[in-house]
Amino acid sequence: MPPQMMTAIRIEGGKGPASALQPHSVPRPEPGPGQILIAVKAAGVNRPDIAQRNGHYPPPPGAPDTLGLEVAGEVAALGPGAARWRVGDKVTALLGGGGYAEFAVVDARHALPVPQGLDLIQAAALPETVFTVFSNMVEIGGLKAGETLLLHGATSGIGVTAIQLAKARGARVIATSRTARKAQEATKLGADISIDVGAQEFVEAVKAAGGADVVLDMVGGDYVAKDIAALNPFGRLVFISFQAGARVEVDLLPVQRKRLIVTGSTLRPRDADEKARLAAAVEAQVWPLIGSGAFRCIVDRTFPLEQAAEAHAYLEAGDHLGKVVLTV
Repeated sequence: MPPQMMTAIRIEGGKGPASALQPHSVPRPEPGPGQILIAVKAAGVNRPDIAQRNGHYPPPPGAPDTLGLEVAGEVAALGPGAARWRVGDKVTALLGGGGYAEFAVVDARHALPVPQGLDLIQAAALPETVFTVFSNMVEIGGLKAGETLLLHGATSGIGVTAIQLAKARGARVIATSRTARKAQEATKLGADISIDVGAQEFVEAVKAAGGADVVLDMVGGDYVAKDIAALNPFGRLVFISFQAGARVEVDLLPVQRKRLIVTGSTLRPRDADEKARLAAAVEAQVWPLIGSGAFRCIVDRTFPLEQAAEAHAYLEAGDHLGKVVLTV
């Protein structure tokens, strides 16, 4: 039987700098109906974790206060009705919270088998970014083969996922980064055009390349007007975050003239049934790409669970390529 107590990372004082993240001994959760208990071996670190640590992204009702939206490990116990899984199965899972811990409980429908050829560290880096990119770029943005994706933040976890998934689906990719080194890395990942926005504005470069059909934007701020200018008629602007601010003043006439769609979504607050539907779609459409080698999971650096504070500081510094992962 799993131990009754476990180590989990808690936020001292409710929010604060990375130093506020400290390990504590807490009761191990029990799986309820339709849930599984995962013995966590690795947990992904994401920007929403930083937002929650700073008090800006509270967990949805019923989710643990502990940070962590994605994990990989072994099934340690089954709740009633968790029919797909068996104790000992290796899985990766999307969580509402609770990943920075030795054990985590999750709806069994939100867990997927570890893709062929990946270890648990790589698998832990998949759910949050893959679910987010697939939902926003493919389902909401409607990116099709032959269309052009404009992507900002090319070397982030979202960025490296979006580049590879768009290319695997037959799209062209224009990626922006903030340094020449990152722009070079985006090219290596498959971006057809990689723009260093520290050296040039991206709008004219995108227009010269034929414009964009879909923009995946996690920046917001003054990028919003630029995105609209770079889009082709009937283009789709999809927001997944607003690192430069969500309140903007923008001329909407080009939206009307070009018949654009401006939209966006969040993943964490979606209900359990919707996440289950999305998990099934990802397993059917993305997992085979990983197995074939068309999509690589890129982990920049790992930290022990007890060094979650250092992992947050490293992610916030912004020099990573791909994902940062905690190991248990």
